[in-house]
Amino acid sequence: MSAPSYDSIKNDPQFQELVSKRSRFAWTLCLAMLVIYFGFIAVIAFAPSLLAIRLGTGVTTVGIPVGLAVIVSAFLLTGIYVRRANSEFDDITQNIVGRQK
Repeated sequence: MSAPSYDSIKNDPQFQELVSKRSRFAWTLCLAMLVIYFGFIAVIAFAPSLLAIRLGTGVTTVGIPVGLAVIVSAFLLTGIYVRRANSEFDDITQNIVGRQK
């Protein structure tokens, strides 16, 4: 990409809005995942008895489904980002690139 094209895209108000929206959304999802993960770790560290409560008469404890929920939440948050990136962010990107041609 030549310097004028790069500079014109970089200075495009719609591109700056895209970068701002995408960054804000990514940091929000990142913060959500950090809260989920470190919340789980904090419970393990400071209140392990909560996760040691047995479910029914078997050997499964509350910690197993909660741990699985932490893993599933990572996939869900990733899916949420991908869905928004493929719809809203890609549309804005195509619009910006189309105007530069």
